Amino acid sequence: MLFYLLDLFGTLAFAVSGAMLGVRRHLDILGVLVLGISTGVGGGMIRDLLIGATPPVALQDETYLLVTLLGGVLAIAFPEPVKRYWSRVMLADAVGLAVFTVIGANKAAQHGLGPIGIVTMAALTATGGGVIRDLLVMRVPVIVRKDFYATAAILGGILWWILYEMEVAAIWQVSIPLLFTLASRVWAMAFRVRLPRLGLHPASKMVQQEEDDE
Repeated sequence: MLFYLLDLFGTLAFAVSGAMLGVRRHLDILGVLVLGISTGVGGGMIRDLLIGATPPVALQDETYLLVTLLGGVLAIAFPEPVKRYWSRVMLADAVGLAVFTVIGANKAAQHGLGPIGIVTMAALTATGGGVIRDLLVMRVPVIVRKDFYATAAILGGILWWILYEMEVAAIWQVSIPLLFTLASRVWAMAFRVRLPRLGLHPASKMVQQEEDDE
């Protein structure tokens, strides 16, 4: 039950962050809600379709969709308070990243995937919604140009697989990768850690300008 509530909490945080991008881009109400829903459940739905777990869990349990709609409504109705407490929203987002990483890895293993598939599904579950969000507003996805985000999910997925192969107790198999992913993301946010990037070629300058405009 606790894990389910954390999953919903992370979904809400993802939805709020996605919807806020729609608010900043001056989309209409439907556009903001679409970004919120896509960010909240997009990664999990893509994962389920890829591994053949249909219908996706977000359609089996519509609580997830209701939570994403709530996130969109919060961004529309209270944009200034959300901006004021954005650091807390990002902390909640980090919790969602960690929970989704573990859920993605576990579900991939249940469907018989190998280590690469497990790590891929862990990262996809955690970051797929954000990629959909960015593509919908026609910007280079944040996970490939900014932040220690997908990297934290990948490392968490690898750790989950190692513990899975070691056949440790289920509680440790879940909690250790979850806490590691969360700590990695919070550490990266606190110290502005990011992967090395290439030099400022013309294309890189365009990306830099886009970041300055965010």
